[in-house]
Parts: sequence; structure tokens; C-alpha cells
Amino acid sequence: MSSSIDFALVAVNRARDLVDYNIYVNIHKQHEYVKQKILEDNSLTKKEKTEAIRIENNSYDRDKINNNSGTKRICESCNQECLATFYCECCIRNHLRIKFSNWTSGNADIDNLIQKCQMETILPNTIIEWIPYDRIKNIKFLTKGGYSEIYKAVWIDGSYDKWDSKKQQLKRFGRVNVILKTLGNVESENQRWFEEAKSHLTISNRDLSIVRCYGLTQNTSDGNYMLVIRKMDMDLRKYLHQNHNQLTWEERVQITYDIIIALYHIHGENAIHRDLHSKNILYIHYFQKFYISDLGFCGPANRPSKSIYGNLPYIAPEVISGKEYTFESDIYSFAMLMWEISSGQPPFINYEHDYDLAMKIINGIRPKIVPGTPLEYKNLIEQCWDADPLKRPD
Repeated sequence: MSSSIDFALVAVNRARDLVDYNIYVNIHKQHEYVKQKILEDNSLTKKEKTEAIRIENNSYDRDKINNNSGTKRICESCNQECLATFYCECCIRNHLRIKFSNWTSGNADIDNLIQKCQMETILPNTIIEWIPYDRIKNIKFLTKGGYSEIYKAVWIDGSYDKWDSKKQQLKRFGRVNVILKTLGNVESENQRWFEEAKSHLTISNRDLSIVRCYGLTQNTSDGNYMLVIRKMDMDLRKYLHQNHNQLTWEERVQITYDIIIALYHIHGENAIHRDLHSKNILYIHYFQKFYISDLGFCGPANRPSKSIYGNLPYIAPEVISGKEYTFESDIYSFAMLMWEISSGQPPFINYEHDYDLAMKIINGIRPKIVPGTPLEYKNLIEQCWDADPLKRPD
């Protein structure tokens, strides 16, 4: 990537951070404000401003389609109504539909899921695909976590990146580093893996604050399906370990903001994450941003689940007591992440994660607020980890 794109990304993020959502109350006003701030940024060259405006325009198109808001136009190529200004979402979907017969996973449910995601494509660089296993190289085992094995690898084609309106075709990014996460196989009686795939593909397809999932592949040697996910640089826990002493409060608040925006979008899909902790928050230096990952237990809010899973210090007391996961239980987990960001260490680090700690959490024990924590930040932590779920903020 060129330095002009690097500077442009930083400039766009800087401009977005300045948006007052009480004044700029819709996506259209927010877009105009961000564009104006980019144009006023004297630290940027003309080329960098042009790139920054391009990035912002793509984000605006995504928001218009996501929110079904804005003036529609008739596409000159397909004669259909579309919302995007700088490409046509209908053209992209038509292009993908024509190619349905060119690929198959060998499983009708998976084919239908991927095709559904493709017909809901919002951006040319968020298209979900079936990825042939022979296009993935240099596969190396990393670790085993929960129900899955994790590998790093290289996808030699890379994901779709841009739509060429003149040629009416998609262009690929090229060789990219990825993570492979095993799910399961068709013969497995436990269909949990398919639900995980569905969560990853449908939510990642719609929102850029979730770690990008490129699609699915299948290990030809054992039949296991695998998620193909963007490789990130490190998790929040490692990031805090390395950078805690250098972080300003402004930077800590920005990390918190990245997480809550991602959680807001998950909840906006009527889904509950159910397993938020600092190793599931991932950082990528290129964008200087944090993303929520691991949607293994994520699912619809109306899907009952009284099983307790996750990392004990982040689990809400009512869930430990046997109640179902809710939006509010995610907010409790977010409070623990806020505390970890303020302290630089995981909550209850000096406790065994056992029955005694579980009972202490039910009875109201919480980590001590770190001296020097800004009052507004402290108050929000305490509201979010309130013992009464109904008193936690939305």
C-alpha cells in the first residue's frame, strides 16, 4: 500500500472522530461534514485528499445501502434503481448471480448461504465467497481454541476489491494473508458449526467494524469446513501489555469507541455476541483500529441459550446464575473491557477462575476503579456493570 493511502485513511478516521452526532443527526449530514474536514486538512497533499474523499465516498455508499436511505438513481448499465453513487450494487449482484453456476461447495445449505450473502452485497470489497482449497497456500497450524483449530495461510487470489463499471467486472486485491478457523463437516451431528458460519458471513458482510470474513473453504483431506478470515496484528490484551504505559486517555477512549460501535452493529442485527473478552478484540495497525472477532457463540437474540461459556471475569452475574444471555449481558462484558483498557490488565487477574469467583461476581464484587480514571468514564463503567441488567445503558 502506498503512503498516500495510509495518510488518507488516517485523515478519514480523524475527520470521523470529530463528528458531533447530536448536530449531524443522519448519515448524509455526517458525510458532508467529514468531506469538509478532509478538504480543510492542510496536512494532506492534493493526491491524499482525493484518496481520502474516495474512501469516505465508499463508506457513505455503504451506509446508504445499509440504512436504505438517500436518493436513488437509475444505473446506466443495468437500468435498475440503486443507492450507491460511485458503483452500482445491483450491477455487482447481477454479476455474482450469473456466476452462481461456476462454483459449488458441494453442500446445498452452504451454497444457499453464500448466494444469499452475495445477493445482499453492499460493497465490492465485502463480498462473501466459496474459496477453493487449492487457492490457499502455506497453511501452518497456529493454535487450538475452544471447538476450533486455527491456522495461518496465504490466499493467493485475495478478495474482490473494486468494481469496474466500464468493463462490468470485479477486480481482486491479490495475494493476502489469512486465518483459517475449522468449523466442522457435513457428517457432524452437531450443526453448531453451520450457525457460526452463518453469523460470521451475514454480519461480516454488512459491517466493517467486525473482523472481515472472506468466506468458506473445505479442507480436502478431512472434509472440515473452514472460515477464511482477515489476519489481524494482535489482540487487545497483547496490545495493552505492550502499550499501556504510553496510552493517553484520548487513545483509551478511542479504543472503547471502536468496540462499542462494533457491538452496536452486532446488536443492530438483533444478535448477541455472548463471548466478549480482550482476546476477541483484534487490532490492525494499518487502519489503527480495533474490531470485534470470534462470532462462534454469536446469534439471534431470540435463540435461547442458558449454557455458560466464555471467560468467567467477563460473564454477567445473571448469566452465571443461570439466566439467558441478553443484549445487557454483552454490555456487562463491555464494562469489563472498559476497565481492562483503563488498567492495562485483565479483570480479576489475581483470582482463580473457579466457583468462588463466580459466587463473588454474583454477590457484587467488581474490579476497583483505577485512580485517575476520568469521572465520565468511571460512571459509564459502573452503569454498564450494574447488577441489575435493566439499569445498564443500551
